[in-house]
Amino acid sequence: MRAALVRSRDLWPAREDYRLLPKTWRKDLIAGVTVGIVALPLALGFGVSSGLTAEQGLITAIVAGLLAAVFGGSNVQVSGPTGAMVVVLVPIVANYGAGAIAAVTLLAGLLVMATGLLRLGKVVSIIPWPVIEGFTLGIACIIFMQQIPLITSSDPAVPGELSSNALVAAVQSLTTADATYLLWALGAVAIVAACMVIAPRIHPSIPGSLIGIAVVAVLAALLPGPLATIGAIPASLPAPSVPSIDPELLGVLLPAAATVAALAAIESLLSARVAGSMAETGAFDPDRELVGQGVASVGASLFGGMPATGAIARTSVSLRAGARTRAASIVHALVLLAVVYVASGPVGMIPLAALAGVLFMTAVRMVRLATVRSILTSTRSDAWIFTITALVTVSFDLIIAVLIGVALAAVVALRGAARTTGVALEPIRAEEPSPLDTSIVAVRFQGPLFFVSSERVFETVMEVGSVSVVILRLARLERVDATGAQVLAQIVRGLERRGITVLIKGVQDSHSVLFRQVGVLAALRHHKHLFVDFASALEHARSHVERERAAEELERASEQRPAAGLPPSTTPRSSGGSQPAHAPE
Repeated sequence: MRAALVRSRDLWPAREDYRLLPKTWRKDLIAGVTVGIVALPLALGFGVSSGLTAEQGLITAIVAGLLAAVFGGSNVQVSGPTGAMVVVLVPIVANYGAGAIAAVTLLAGLLVMATGLLRLGKVVSIIPWPVIEGFTLGIACIIFMQQIPLITSSDPAVPGELSSNALVAAVQSLTTADATYLLWALGAVAIVAACMVIAPRIHPSIPGSLIGIAVVAVLAALLPGPLATIGAIPASLPAPSVPSIDPELLGVLLPAAATVAALAAIESLLSARVAGSMAETGAFDPDRELVGQGVASVGASLFGGMPATGAIARTSVSLRAGARTRAASIVHALVLLAVVYVASGPVGMIPLAALAGVLFMTAVRMVRLATVRSILTSTRSDAWIFTITALVTVSFDLIIAVLIGVALAAVVALRGAARTTGVALEPIRAEEPSPLDTSIVAVRFQGPLFFVSSERVFETVMEVGSVSVVILRLARLERVDATGAQVLAQIVRGLERRGITVLIKGVQDSHSVLFRQVGVLAALRHHKHLFVDFASALEHARSHVERERAAEELERASEQRPAAGLPPSTTPRSSGGSQPAHAPE
């Protein structure tokens, strides 16, 4: 246990985390206040969109935001409820009820922590760019569609049992929409959207979303209308308590928790990686980031919150505002905590349609047309991977979409790598040609040789015609797996069975052990058929052809003198000749 704690020492908070704070505290303070103001409507909106309450979204932003800032592996990551997590939580709430979310959050947090402790943080690097962007596009579409029930009725549950699929639920809501309420809600959405578009053009630091919400809230209070509001929000945080987990439901909730954990890990690491490329704030530790996000979700569950992840939009706002240490993220959480204790009354009067307007704009801004255009015009395979990942995200499940996208990318990558494996049958072109060379063929290998390309390589080499000697040139062979080595052994055996002598030239030191273990070298007729340079191999091949032709001429001569009673020549094929430059024992 002690050794494990020593090995995991770098996964926990340290004084080094705040080394730059004396120089950057002013910028961090301003950035924290700025991102706290921006995060307020998002936290409220994501709480409502998840099928939970605005209070739970706000609690998550406070507790998880604070814990992730302290324990996480990024110096600038801002964490809290996100749109991607909303997409996963909606079907969980629909299937198991809102009361199950705290238990799912606790289980998911423990799973994410375990992933970090097992040092699996770098796994996210295998996710290709088209998969990430397709995943992001799909999430943006889902977030957009999830807001439609909020603007079609004062109570989204009234129109009937809505599907857990965002697209189906949006269609159901539109078909049963209250026309009067829809007009009022669209007006609120338009005001918020206009403020979010115009405010940054006046000055980048103006929080357009917060201004838009305030305008709509004031208008809703002054003008009699049907717009539903958030409702009362407690003026303090609830007392922490461990969520109760029904043992009978544990088996049912674990798959849901695993999905949440996978999404939390993927989104947090992607967000931290992007943040690290936006400013010089120090490298992030992916394993510590997972531990920190796990601690954050566990802490949120104790206060009745929802799962949290790193949020790239809020992190970007914080960086643009000047954040350089994790103190900015801590200040962001404290600003939201102050809102709970000071302004819970006004927050409860915010119309739900105003929050929907913020999330509509958030979804739109998640889609970068330049990026979509770049992927679609890059390669056909990447375009298909991007499109399929986005469609599966919208239609089925986020984690399944990522897995399918990665699998497709792996297939494309393997197919491309297989095409780089070069194998060519080459006639001998020596500086001093010999008539013996017509009976010799060199087979040049180039690039990797592994299971994907092995069958094509085997078929190509075995098409060699009627020759006496084949020289396998392996000096340019790169990575070889067991299947590739086995195919080489099969090639040697197959050619030898046809009476063709095989010589191997240029076995690299990195391949020699594998070739011995798999049987490539043992398949050679003689241990002297292994060479370092081509000149020695060619000299040996010519001597072999010369002896073979001499034996054939002797045999023909003996057949032409039957009267002499001489027996036909039985001179055996010999592999002797010049010594190879290098031969294994």
